[in-house]
Amino acid sequence: MPSREALTPVRMERIAVVAPENALRDALLLVAEAGVVDVDRADDALETVVSAAVHRDSVAAVAGWCPAERRPGLAATLAGVGAAAVPLPVPRGVDPPSLLRSDGTVRQSFTPLVSTYGTVPYQDVDPTVLAGAAYVLMFGMMFGDAGQGLLLVAVGLLLRAGWPRRFARWRSAWPFVMGAGFASAAFGVLYGEFFGPTGVVPVLWLDPLDEPVRLLGAGVAAGAVLLAAAYAVAIVNRWREGGPRLALYAASGIAGATLFLGIAGIAGGLLLGSDLLVVAGAATAAVGLVLAGIGFAAASGGGAAGWVQAAVQLFDIVIRTGSNLVSFARLAAFGLVHAAIGSVVWLGTTALADRGGVAGIAAAVLLFLLGNAFAFSLEALVAAIQALRLEFYELFSRVFEIEGRPFRAWHGEDR
Repeated sequence: MPSREALTPVRMERIAVVAPENALRDALLLVAEAGVVDVDRADDALETVVSAAVHRDSVAAVAGWCPAERRPGLAATLAGVGAAAVPLPVPRGVDPPSLLRSDGTVRQSFTPLVSTYGTVPYQDVDPTVLAGAAYVLMFGMMFGDAGQGLLLVAVGLLLRAGWPRRFARWRSAWPFVMGAGFASAAFGVLYGEFFGPTGVVPVLWLDPLDEPVRLLGAGVAAGAVLLAAAYAVAIVNRWREGGPRLALYAASGIAGATLFLGIAGIAGGLLLGSDLLVVAGAATAAVGLVLAGIGFAAASGGGAAGWVQAAVQLFDIVIRTGSNLVSFARLAAFGLVHAAIGSVVWLGTTALADRGGVAGIAAAVLLFLLGNAFAFSLEALVAAIQALRLEFYELFSRVFEIEGRPFRAWHGEDR
């Protein structure tokens, strides 16, 4: 499990760069070179920051934000010109900028998943590692083929080696690609797929084409687990953003999580034929609806109009929660498509090979290679897009409700 530190943005300190007036420019040049301070400024120009400095007697100061772990080093650097990095109280109602941790190649590889969606609020959980693990799992379930998964692993190794050179800028993505490849290979072993149903690996769990309903149930169950994890992170975020009240009544907090668990319980009871589970699920869902209704009514100002609006929002949240859960059926659907393409290619290959002769064997080999190349390129793209869609719309939409401000290290544009 990731450490608590690994699940939070870098801790920030409010600081003032304080220097004698005649040494302020030199101090700011050192700050720009260090690149560890988000300076309060209208633009990146050095002259703009110098002119905006606060002066008192013969001392000038510029305020900004600095990662707490970097301030001692910055202070030591500034001491050389008679300046200092002085900690300041955090202004009330102002959130520090967010900077996600970049230590480790795995975290760096997964960071674009989160940063593409938006900026993590400073007080929220940094879900980078968890989001990367969820993405790899979903991709592997949709792209389940041991042979093609190992090809992805090979692509990851080539990226790590920096070859070919034209793709050198993607080198940092190698852990992400290799993780997706290993997940695909693992599901391929479970499905008995190795460049299609070639029989190279036995079916250890289920054959997608023989048991589509079972695979469908597994996809929805995997989605339920991922949604439960998203709600857990969301509850922590709502608590940090607005305290226990927001965490309790928010649609993405305890209220929404309770409703989700209730709907899941009802669905599970109907599937298993358990009346007790259906009743327990209905009671749980009712509690979630009450909590969410109170939250909606309070947000809309209360009164009759507020409760009418809350009723509409309750109907919407029930529909959305159910549809979000069902949406994970695409994990099975695209897994089935991938298996179907592999099966068609393999059937065609064996049919050509059964004709015998050099021409038949050559045609079989060509079909096998081209068919798998087509399946690999098309299905990898489809699985990547669908996993990203599930990540953003089903998981991140619960985890995040507000936008943070990104940390922008100042480098002095005209220095």
